[in-house]
Amino acid sequence: MTTLSRRKFLAAATAATAFAAEPKIRIAMLGTGHAHAAGKLKTIQDSPDFELAGVCEPKTRPDYKNVSWLTEEQLFNDPTIKAVAVEGTVPENLAYGQRVIASGKHLHIDKPPTHRMEPFRALIEEARRKKLAAQCGYIWRFHAGFDHALEAAKQGWLGDAYMVRAVINTDIPDSGRLALSEFKGGMMFELGCHMIDRVVALWGRPKDVKKWLHHDSVIRDTLADNTLAVLEYGGSLAEISTSAKMAGASPHRSFELIGSDGSIILAPVEPGTKMRVSMREARGPYKKGWQDVDLPPQPRYIADFKDLAHFIRSGEPLKYSYDHELAVHETLLRASGEI
Repeated sequence: MTTLSRRKFLAAATAATAFAAEPKIRIAMLGTGHAHAAGKLKTIQDSPDFELAGVCEPKTRPDYKNVSWLTEEQLFNDPTIKAVAVEGTVPENLAYGQRVIASGKHLHIDKPPTHRMEPFRALIEEARRKKLAAQCGYIWRFHAGFDHALEAAKQGWLGDAYMVRAVINTDIPDSGRLALSEFKGGMMFELGCHMIDRVVALWGRPKDVKKWLHHDSVIRDTLADNTLAVLEYGGSLAEISTSAKMAGASPHRSFELIGSDGSIILAPVEPGTKMRVSMREARGPYKKGWQDVDLPPQPRYIADFKDLAHFIRSGEPLKYSYDHELAVHETLLRASGEI
């Protein structure tokens, strides 16, 4: 081993030892009504960065195994709890998030955080003022396929990237429709938010948003169950569609980024182990013509909490800023008919 190699090895070993010795961050979960709650709980329990202090559920407790149950007083008055993952229902989560930030704790809040803009803006600005994390739980922020697509557009490898076509359907049972029907945006509010988050990461705040929020099923309720939004930018468009009743919906979820000189297609988005790329000429890591690019599995949630832990320990910015959270939420509410 050369002297330089030995130095690099010793430096890496020292860094790894220091990281391994770093104490875990105590985190609690507040609310359990969100569809992602069980997955977030397991992620926290398996995390090398976090220690689960407990779960607080002011209403009916689910049958979670191997957790300590906390009262709200215990959660908010314990100074050793540094962060809280808010996993309640939409009507609950804004108030939960406000209490988390008011108590001086870092916040992870699941999507969509609320159907109102100004209280959410106040929440984000208070977190910014206090230098606390305010991280929303959109599921594909660390998906390698999306990252590759955004990089290709920003590097100019696709030429003029002018079109996104995104589909995120589901197949919810009739019993799950009532709670969603409380919101004007229906399925766009519930699921379209994930794709809106990716488009805003790509192109920022749109110039205009057009929406079609239809109830087209024969089910007798008011849920906007067949929805489409078009986000307009200077020289580009993003079409996002989401509906409530599609057999085999998950493997149909897709994201296409189309440019004048190249395109990237993620279909299906999950498990996300393959993407299709077409290039007019070889650019960046891609060759000319159509090609399949293999990716590792894209598990949800893990990288989000890794990013949160890094922010808490280092103070370095989260991957997505306070301003990004505000732009995504405003765009979502415009697409959902709330503003």
